[in-house]
Amino acid sequence: MSNLMETVGDTMAERASSVERVRAANLGEVLRLVHQLGPRSRAVITAETGLNRSTVADLVAELASRGLVVEQEPDPTRRVGRPSPIVAAGDDVIAIAVNPEVDAIEVGAVALSGRVRERARVECAEAPSIEEVVRVVEGVVEGWRAGTLAESRFVGIGVAVPGLVRVEDGLVRLAPHLDWHDGDLRSPLSERVGLPAAIDNDASLGARAERLFGAAREHRNVVYLNGGASGIGGGLILQGALISGAGGYAGEWGQTRPSIPVEADRRTRGGVLEDEVNRARLLQVAGLGSVEDPALAAALTDMDRPQVAEEVVRQRRILAATLANAVNVLNPSMIVLGGFLGMLSESDPEGFTADVRANSLAAPGEQVEIRPAALGADRLLIGAAEAAFAPLLNDPARTLDALTV
Repeated sequence: MSNLMETVGDTMAERASSVERVRAANLGEVLRLVHQLGPRSRAVITAETGLNRSTVADLVAELASRGLVVEQEPDPTRRVGRPSPIVAAGDDVIAIAVNPEVDAIEVGAVALSGRVRERARVECAEAPSIEEVVRVVEGVVEGWRAGTLAESRFVGIGVAVPGLVRVEDGLVRLAPHLDWHDGDLRSPLSERVGLPAAIDNDASLGARAERLFGAAREHRNVVYLNGGASGIGGGLILQGALISGAGGYAGEWGQTRPSIPVEADRRTRGGVLEDEVNRARLLQVAGLGSVEDPALAAALTDMDRPQVAEEVVRQRRILAATLANAVNVLNPSMIVLGGFLGMLSESDPEGFTADVRANSLAAPGEQVEIRPAALGADRLLIGAAEAAFAPLLNDPARTLDALTV
């Protein structure tokens, strides 16, 4: 009899565990929908998830009780059927997003609703160390917690690093422009700020952000290149999945050998793409020091200065020829260019696309669209925040419960 009771008890426990897993998955699915696709009615959520109305109402109620979503008044213009409340992601659930660069450390507070609620940029006289990044983030977050975001709930930290990040543990194997080698940023950052931290390559996170919320939202095969002070990185999305490679190091477009159709355009011998297509060169010809992207973009539009126009055209030619290789090999439907790369294409968008197609095979070339990053300066912060939000979106209840322990 005791063996029978133990078997019954085990079966009941397994069933309870299975029910809990299903509920956790359903909670995550509903939260993911309103986070990634925006506010929507309960009726739309019911249709999108395939769950019944009462189950959706129960899931929304739990998410609302935990402060993850808010319910708003139904659309007053709807005249057919019973109005359904609108469910929106909460604005007070915050991920801390960090992007260390050679000249500054940028920190953002990104809400689950998608809004960048706060941003701080701390200029650096030289490339910051891991310890300096931790110290800056700790100080910025402490200020927000005591001030403008005192009523908010912080759920994690995401860091967009311009370098090679090992996927299984977030170890920064190499960030050459920051002079980081096998650096553990995650452990000290999490310990000092008191939140779980996720570390990933900046361009991979930028690719994810543009795929979910930006220029590539309607595309499943995307090449993304990000141009910043630390060089050029990239991300690759195939059939809707972000491709990270065996160790998480895929997408280092800046380290590829550039295609230089006009030999007079070459500025280095044996250099890689980011040696030739280079933000520092643009700053130099524009007569600028360390400035943010809007100031550089404004300077690059001054085509009355021959040296600026010549450098823009030179870099555009090299970039276009290099992107043609990506078109031929990967057949993307969308190429997204972030940072100063987007500025190069925007000076003549149609001409730039024509140049890429002229260097590509006709069939894949005619399919591809090329756009600057739609999220602009927010792209890396939003991408880093997505990394921090990932555990919450997978299992909302357990993640929040763990944060309160």
